[in-house]
Amino acid sequence: MGFSKTSLPLFLFFILFSVSYATSRIINHARFPSTTFSPNQQAEKLIRSFNLFPKQSVNVIHGDHSLDHFLPGKIVEKKFSFFGDSGGPSIEDLGHHAGYYSLPRSNSSRLFYFFFESRKNNKDAPVVIWLTGGPGCSSELALFYENGPFKIANNLSLVWNDYGWDKASNILFVDQPIGTGFSYTSNEDDIPHDETGVSNDLYDFLQEFFKQHPKFIKNDFYITGESYAGHYVPALASRVHHGNKGKKGITINLKGFAIGNGLTNPAIQYQEYSQFAFDNKMITKQDQADINKLIPDCEVAIKTCESKGGESCSSALYQCEQIINNILSISGNVNYYDIRKKCQGPLCYDFSNLEKLLNKKTVRDALGVGDIDFVSCSRVVYNAMLQDWMRNFEVDIPELLEDGIKVLIYAGEFDFICNWLGNSKWVHAMGWSGQKQFAASKTVQFVVDGKQAGLLNSYGPLSFLKVNGAGHLVPMDQPKAALQMLANWMHGNL
Repeated sequence: MGFSKTSLPLFLFFILFSVSYATSRIINHARFPSTTFSPNQQAEKLIRSFNLFPKQSVNVIHGDHSLDHFLPGKIVEKKFSFFGDSGGPSIEDLGHHAGYYSLPRSNSSRLFYFFFESRKNNKDAPVVIWLTGGPGCSSELALFYENGPFKIANNLSLVWNDYGWDKASNILFVDQPIGTGFSYTSNEDDIPHDETGVSNDLYDFLQEFFKQHPKFIKNDFYITGESYAGHYVPALASRVHHGNKGKKGITINLKGFAIGNGLTNPAIQYQEYSQFAFDNKMITKQDQADINKLIPDCEVAIKTCESKGGESCSSALYQCEQIINNILSISGNVNYYDIRKKCQGPLCYDFSNLEKLLNKKTVRDALGVGDIDFVSCSRVVYNAMLQDWMRNFEVDIPELLEDGIKVLIYAGEFDFICNWLGNSKWVHAMGWSGQKQFAASKTVQFVVDGKQAGLLNSYGPLSFLKVNGAGHLVPMDQPKAALQMLANWMHGNL
């Protein structure tokens, strides 16, 4: 079989916000040929500008810039209301906050965040942080299209999301790493290159956040995210857990973490693409046999990445992406975030109202972001993290399980790009004291409104949930089920 010469844009493999920049709009290139270019040079050559706001590909502010008087390691925050003076809830009643955190390691870098207190005014509700994938994408898509308090109406007004996760928690949405969303820097060297840098920045932010909001210190704390957050989430959970063990700073009451349709263990997950594609009639049996010939080289490349690091990890990404590229070249105009659908236009999904909303002066004034450009997905941040992609972050999880930290891995059944099969395989293969019991656990129905909404396996602190009727963006596709999943899991009733 001869493989087609079209391939998927690298940037879009595992992003949560990625769907804003679907394949053909960004790059359409042949399968990676032999070249004298380094992987980083290839990426620079292949990836075009793909920001909703293409003025910059990263928020780098030249010269002095200040939204307020910043001190390193401190937060500047304001309460806000998107409802203005239109007769909606008051600012005080809402408990909605937007702010900047000045990174202590730099005089020039600020993390932007939203914080929404529990809509039910439950002072004991858990604190949840949501991390968008990428690497290098903003949290605002999740906020406005998935699990935040609001959804964007066609006339750009905001309506309450009946299934926002603020109904079950106090929830943080953070634009990270530096350079994404409304976060910014005046020095590109401040952009982290790996999960150590990312998790240290987030840990420092959480320390200051709880200092500013001491009434939430005692509340249970959960880390959640989607897609490339399959890297971010376990890395941050490990950082918080070790910080607590070391008794440094505020003890964060970490109870668990959840990853939705994530990329966590590439060595296992890349092996399952062809099987998922065949099971879902995306390719034939012969196609699968031909594509499987690419797996050994991918496995070798990942092992080299694990042992040598550096450029070998970038090379592993390019080697392994051929598996995905060839499946998608055969399957045609499939929406690889939801294989039930076709890509409609250049974006696969239409999230254009987000751009329009965040360009409104009233919104920017409400948030206090001044003239900072919004960068939805950053090429510079993406490139900075190239050597992080093929790393295995399952390795951080067993210690957390043994110490009683709850772990939920969930996946929509119709996502191809971070599919449920690959996620199930690494979860079942993970070595920990409950591995055999988890593998032997009975698969039970996850029920919403008296109907099956998913299939669940659990043992001890570990749960895996395959969500019915959902693609890559579970809270968008099945909002009621996603909210019930979160609430049940946090309360130990999943």
